Amino acid sequence: MSKQQFTDFLNRPPFASSQLNNRKSSTPLLSAAEEQEPAAEPPAEAPASEDSKKKLLDSITQLGQTNVPQLESNIYCMSIIGQVEGHIQLPPQNKTTKYEHLIPQLVAAEQNSKIEGVLVILNTVGGDVEAGLAIAEMVASLSKPVVTLVLGGGHSIGVPIAVSGNFSFIAETATMTIHPIRLTGLVIGVPQTFEYLDKMQDRVVSFIARHSDITEEKFRELMTRTGELTRDIGTNVIGVDAVKYGLIDEVGGLGKALKKLNELIEKARKGEEEVLQ
Repeated sequence: MSKQQFTDFLNRPPFASSQLNNRKSSTPLLSAAEEQEPAAEPPAEAPASEDSKKKLLDSITQLGQTNVPQLESNIYCMSIIGQVEGHIQLPPQNKTTKYEHLIPQLVAAEQNSKIEGVLVILNTVGGDVEAGLAIAEMVASLSKPVVTLVLGGGHSIGVPIAVSGNFSFIAETATMTIHPIRLTGLVIGVPQTFEYLDKMQDRVVSFIARHSDITEEKFRELMTRTGELTRDIGTNVIGVDAVKYGLIDEVGGLGKALKKLNELIEKARKGEEEVLQ
């Protein structure tokens, strides 16, 4: 058999298949990393965690905005909005300020050494008499400077709160409704009921007279005036008139209120330095 014939014989099966297997076995195996598929595109950014979503929703629900500016300040701002809610829970559709929420805030502001002043902003229609007086007494008893600002309205029991600070401002277009107190619910038609109302009225009038420049006589005259309110007796006092009657110290907005509060804070600092000396 010639050499060419021998080569042809080896190239026939089954010899050719064994040679092919030998070639395959001689080929180096790919590493595990090389056998893997091409790297996929990087995954999209993971969605926000449940906690961050909840915080965002809470912020929108409670404050009406997505982000709350973070600012270290020595002034504590307390807002009294809507109706002052007292011992009876109001319907859910009412915009309310709960006095049991405000009192702990005032206690915390009094105890916090970083807080040097309090700014009280009012836009309230009034509400529970005893709850409003409790807030007013708490504000008046703070040892730190307090400035109040009436925006929109400071009606009814909002008047004592508005005059409870060291200095008060009212916006030019804001109003304050002064009227006698009234009872809701069951009323017993006996003389003691009217005496109780009269005593409660005296508490409100005397507090306002002590913390503002208006006299008790003038306030009672505004409170019992007829012909101004269509469905009630009393007076609707606009910004400039509130200052003229001595109920509020000055007409102004947020800028003036903050400026005055900073002046009172600076004055309190100097007083403390003199005592230390």
